[in-house]
Amino acid sequence: MKLDSKSINQYLLNLRIAFEAVFINKIRSALTALGVIFGVAAVIAMLAIGNGAKQEVLEQMKMIGVNNIIIKAKEIEIKTGNNNSGETEEEKNKKSKEKLSPGLSILEANSFKNMIPTVKYVSTESKKESNFIYKTNYFKGDLSGVNMDFFKVFQIQIESGFFPSKSNFVNADQVCVIGHNVKSRLFPTSKAVGKLIKCGKHWYKVVGVMSIRGKATGVGTKAGIDDFDKNVYIPIQSFLKRHNDKSIVTKLKLSNRDEEDIDPNRNQIDNIIVQVKDSKYLRQTAELLDKILKRKHSNAEDYTINVPEILLKQEQKTRSIFNIVLGAIASISLIVGGIGIMNIMLASVMERTKEIGIRRSIGARASDVVFQFLAEASIISLLGGFIGVILGVVLAFIISKVTEIPTLVSWFSVVVSFVVSAAVGIIFGFMPAKKAADNDIVDSLRYE
Repeated sequence: MKLDSKSINQYLLNLRIAFEAVFINKIRSALTALGVIFGVAAVIAMLAIGNGAKQEVLEQMKMIGVNNIIIKAKEIEIKTGNNNSGETEEEKNKKSKEKLSPGLSILEANSFKNMIPTVKYVSTESKKESNFIYKTNYFKGDLSGVNMDFFKVFQIQIESGFFPSKSNFVNADQVCVIGHNVKSRLFPTSKAVGKLIKCGKHWYKVVGVMSIRGKATGVGTKAGIDDFDKNVYIPIQSFLKRHNDKSIVTKLKLSNRDEEDIDPNRNQIDNIIVQVKDSKYLRQTAELLDKILKRKHSNAEDYTINVPEILLKQEQKTRSIFNIVLGAIASISLIVGGIGIMNIMLASVMERTKEIGIRRSIGARASDVVFQFLAEASIISLLGGFIGVILGVVLAFIISKVTEIPTLVSWFSVVVSFVVSAAVGIIFGFMPAKKAADNDIVDSLRYE
């Protein structure tokens, strides 16, 4: 239908009347809008939590590595003497097999690349808590012995300096790469590269400083990934030579069958990270690694195998379902707000029956009355939506700061919430508007 100037002026008049009705009854309008305000705020805050959780999972996936399989040493306690007479034969056989396991070793890790064609890199890591000292500055973190593949597997970038060379690893040189936090504490105002720091009882030359990485959380922590920024990395050969080669102790104890206790933490290395060439080989490679390790370790349960990508996808799916539930619950608030608008508008129609009758009697059409009441409902819901958007953004910020739950407000959630709030006003305002327009003019004028 083509609108002429008269029709446009009529709609503008109806809109002005709607605005006047809303702002004359400020308290009632504000109370009516509360449901929409809290509904929109809840939806934005819940979606922000969902987006933050999704972003966190993606960051963890990037940090851990998409195609990685993590084999983590598991401490077990073995007693070789004074066996409990109540033990079953199966339990005795299991302990006997566990006693023969040498634990995770470098030779074992290196063999994976030769044995399994789907393997791209094999990283090894052995670590211990240590004190790092430079002059009067002190920092406490983890000293990690790693091989060359470690930096490739985790795509570690160097902020200054360089990675240790191949000869540094072969010769077990006393060189190190330090994390960003270590550099900030030990060298707050000076360059770190080329300086000597004391790690425990030994001195190491800083050859590189890592770019900031951030802390692993959730699945990353379960998978054995630490805070890269708080660690100092040295060649694995240097770590075993100067700090803790557990394989030597293990061999001595395994050769002495009369020894009562065997060191439960007998693994030479703590972690083996196997990176496959393509993610489609992850599950098959993990199963093959498990078979190889079971055979080499005499079925001893002294290791665990984690596939972070699978764990992360499972967590992402769980969080997505959780977010849908949260969004649905928050959306109920919007529906309740819409019902509130409908109830108030119905009450308003009852109160203003005579006003409606007078407007109809002086020439207002039924469509003008419908438009007026729809406009009132829409104005209330739009104002509520605007305030709700601001409140939702603030609420998401507060949640992030107070609870340390990551939140991420997206423009999509803001636009959708605002549009839905407008739709709520139109949908739930239509029935009262239609009721007002359908009132008989004579009965409306007689209404007291």
